[in-house]
Amino acid sequence: MLAAVLVAASATACGAGSQGPVAAAADFVGDFARHDVHAAAGLTNQPDRAATALASAWDNLGAQTMSAHTGSARVDGDTATVDYTYEWHLAKNRVWSYTGQLQMGRVDGGWQVRWTASDIHPQLGDTQTMALRETPAPRARVNERSGSDVLIPGVVHRITFTLAQATDAGYTTNTLGSALHRFDDTITANSIMAAARGAGGAYTVALLSDAEFTQVSGDLLGLPGVTTSREWDMVPTDRGFAPDLITQVRKTVIDEVDGKDGWDVVTVNANGVDTDVLKEVAPQPVPSFALSLDRTVQNAAQRAVDGRTDKTVMVVVQPSTGAILAVAQNESADADGPVAMSGLYPPGSTFKTVTAAAAMGAGVVTPDTVLPCPGQIVIGERTIPNYDGFSLGDVPMSQAYARSCNTSFAKLGSSLASDALTTAAAKFGVGPDYSIPGLTTVSGSVPPTNDLTQRTENSIGQGRVLVSPFGMALVAATVAHGSAPVPYLLSGHPTKVSAARPAPSPKIIAGLRLMMRQVVLDGTATRIADQGEVYGKTGEAEVDGGSHSWFIGYRGDMAWATLIVKGGSSDNAVAVTRDMLAALPAGAA
Repeated sequence: MLAAVLVAASATACGAGSQGPVAAAADFVGDFARHDVHAAAGLTNQPDRAATALASAWDNLGAQTMSAHTGSARVDGDTATVDYTYEWHLAKNRVWSYTGQLQMGRVDGGWQVRWTASDIHPQLGDTQTMALRETPAPRARVNERSGSDVLIPGVVHRITFTLAQATDAGYTTNTLGSALHRFDDTITANSIMAAARGAGGAYTVALLSDAEFTQVSGDLLGLPGVTTSREWDMVPTDRGFAPDLITQVRKTVIDEVDGKDGWDVVTVNANGVDTDVLKEVAPQPVPSFALSLDRTVQNAAQRAVDGRTDKTVMVVVQPSTGAILAVAQNESADADGPVAMSGLYPPGSTFKTVTAAAAMGAGVVTPDTVLPCPGQIVIGERTIPNYDGFSLGDVPMSQAYARSCNTSFAKLGSSLASDALTTAAAKFGVGPDYSIPGLTTVSGSVPPTNDLTQRTENSIGQGRVLVSPFGMALVAATVAHGSAPVPYLLSGHPTKVSAARPAPSPKIIAGLRLMMRQVVLDGTATRIADQGEVYGKTGEAEVDGGSHSWFIGYRGDMAWATLIVKGGSSDNAVAVTRDMLAALPAGAA
């Protein structure tokens, strides 16, 4: 590739005229910079040796362009020294510049370059060549909160199956299922067959690490329709650690883990041995990515949800920072997708937290305001009962909240403005959209309504109110923190929130804290009272075929939402949460 060249003669030898050493030197460096090595070599006293060396410099550096110019000259009779400056433009936007000197001699009244390898670089010996060496930058890793790796650069073995190429599909899928089930218990002969039929071509059955592939390579070798390939990837260090979430994180960071490679230009002797470094640029690795997930909390939450056969999920958030500490789903819940962060469910009585906040914000009540709590109440066309028809008589709102009195809060909600619950919910994080790199989330929906019956049902977490466990974890975190935190998962990847979330007043926050503590001390969540200073709210949401079991709350700087889909009594969600807290080491939030 020919290069544009800048050649400047900045000094002229006394008496040399237009045929002086600077002009001859400028012709040489100009031809060299234009990659016309034979023309440049013809201006030296050893054209054959010069041509070979000059060509080698271009080729070994893989240079794209070069610029060169001459500088001052010093003349002593029939000899002269002319300064030069070279600037090489190499691949990947690499630039290398340096200075040196050309030794010139007068021959038959003209000047020519007295060839030596230093005409290419001042440190290059006559039996040496230059070579470009690359130093790959280490790829970034992904760490969880305490610093341990969850994703590392590595090699995976892609196992693919093409149904049309299998001579005995049943035998192949049985063998594949048996070999791979140990790494992923969702892989079975039936699942492979179904997916392969749907794919209509090559179907990726699994991605295995080196260690995993070694265990099964013998079983897979020669299976008709099965192919394996080895490729670079980000590899989980633990398949059981938040697998769905880590898969999403991998997709987010995979194009950002490569740093800027380093490079060196070295001298190489006649035996092919590197002898010196002429230019050195260190690699610039990308810093490791830090996940907000906490391994201890995640593992404790995962074990807790795994203890249930019903669809069970838990989301844990740090109120002070918005860090998502854990996202746990059991196998039953996994069948429905990432429901912990984006599944929408009626929140039941946990939503009384928002209703209480809206009522306090409207100046209607305080925690001490006495409210009637009959066994049932008729509002509009809707009869609202308490659980098993219990009645408390006239009690402070704090007690109605602690005992989860539907009738009290239905009456409160019916008296609020059409958009009061919508506005209050947004202050607690429910309603806005969150663009969290590495996660797909939906916080929930609390539509305003002028319909009295609808507003009444919404106020007790039924009706048209739908909230995700992620959204309810934000509600609990808002009470703990005093304002809705901005949730995040990956360092350096900020979350975008679609709408403003003004903080509730300090009086409202103080009132909710008092009532949530009473729920644990003398209400519907006493089961968890032995786990420290826990604040919470239970909920049971009626749906076709059963009811959802909810528990939201916080302890110290850790807030959560636990949901058991059609899990019945809210006490079941309290029990799962208690299992999580009990598994944490002493001193944990």
